[in-house]
Amino acid sequence: MEFQNCLEKQRKFLETFSSLSTQEEKYHHVIELGRSATPMALEDQTENHLVQGCQSLLYLKVACTNKKLLISTHSDALISAGLAFLLTHVYNEEPPEAVFKCPPTFIKEMGLLSALSPSRANGLNSLYQKLQKESLKWLS
Repeated sequence: MEFQNCLEKQRKFLETFSSLSTQEEKYHHVIELGRSATPMALEDQTENHLVQGCQSLLYLKVACTNKKLLISTHSDALISAGLAFLLTHVYNEEPPEAVFKCPPTFIKEMGLLSALSPSRANGLNSLYQKLQKESLKWLS
């Protein structure tokens, strides 16, 4: 099946989050993901990489090597960092086409989207839109 890796990563997140019984536990896990995220290089935290529409400072850098995306993010808020980790982990080291052909349905399925404030949900959507825009550059 095409984009099996992308789907498998989403399935693993669904499994992990289905074992968490409350929204508070899910939120805490997202924060822990934000804490564990690999830091983005300081020199990449520029206006060019800034995600517009996010209530916190959130940066996204997308490169491509051997037809695989290399994604890094940084946020000044742990919840945003965790949400960015969820989304970008699914597409990191995947072909650029995966961003378009393997949508991130897992976020809604795990019940996280309904637990976010409107501004956080908007920020997550803005991050996905910027990821799509950046991935377009690498389509061949």
